[in-house]
Amino acid sequence: MSRVVLATHNPHKVEEFAAIVAAHRPDLEVVGYNGPEPVEDGVTFAENALIKARAAAAHTGLAAFADDSGMSVDVLGGAPGIFSAYWAGHAKDAIANRRLLLDQLSDVVKPEHRRAQFRSTIALVLPTGEEFTVEGVWHGALATEERGENGFGYDPVFVPDVNGQPGTLAAAELSAEEKNAQSHRARAFVNLVPLLSRI
Repeated sequence: MSRVVLATHNPHKVEEFAAIVAAHRPDLEVVGYNGPEPVEDGVTFAENALIKARAAAAHTGLAAFADDSGMSVDVLGGAPGIFSAYWAGHAKDAIANRRLLLDQLSDVVKPEHRRAQFRSTIALVLPTGEEFTVEGVWHGALATEERGENGFGYDPVFVPDVNGQPGTLAAAELSAEEKNAQSHRARAFVNLVPLLSRI
């Protein structure tokens, strides 16, 4: 079985990513990254994903994936965007991030004005030095309050579309299997599948 390192210290991401990978390449073992965290000073998801994947590949000698993702809200001009994890400060407090975002949109009550997307860029860096990036977008809207017990991050406040139409369930109300089948990371990974033959 081939091994690939996921450049994150977030166990939730490792678990989610491993499930997605297993659905497409059960012969690939996803392992977490315990090396030093690089400074993510890029200004796009792609730049930050590459920074992380390069660091993990260099540290481990393995092929490395890195995901950089976040919430993009239309009426906020695409924010929080690359600052999603730090939206309420550098403590990376997911609850505070969600509450701040809901507060910022507290006067925006029309559903068409609460449109949002989860965006993900996955970078793949091979020991040969080859680099690739792919993207995935999960369209939906922001809820008016937190809902559900599953998932992490902004999942309790994001209501994904279903078949191109506004949905009714928050991402945190979906099972792990349902989320992994349609999330922004899953969509990005589908775009990455043709490149996996290089590992």
